[in-house]
Amino acid sequence: MTALQVAAVYIAANILIMVYLAFRVVARRFKGNVSMGDGGSKSLAKAIRVHGNASEYIPGTMVGLLALAFLSAPIWAIHAIGIMFTLGRVLHAVGMSRGPIQFRQLGIMLTWAAMVILSLALLYHAFT
Repeated sequence: MTALQVAAVYIAANILIMVYLAFRVVARRFKGNVSMGDGGSKSLAKAIRVHGNASEYIPGTMVGLLALAFLSAPIWAIHAIGIMFTLGRVLHAVGMSRGPIQFRQLGIMLTWAAMVILSLALLYHAFT
């Protein structure tokens, strides 16, 4: 696989995470007959926030992963960052939704670590 293909795998996986989380919001909207806002439903409010959190972190990081691939970073580095970030996003979503708080905490730690490593890798490859 090329670096671009590897990045595409993680981009696709994270898009699927966002689609799944969006589907959960829509399902709760239908169930509660709510078209705007959360209608006072705690479960809908939580689903909206879980999706919103993913929407805040995933797009920018995926652009960074794509840029890293275009800068010809090693494939192992793209895999390492992609796995760390994607696992972090899954754990965070589970922890926010229904899992133990430790999943949410570990998820955000993996997410932030992946983002910091990605930023440093981008700077390194941009200047070398």
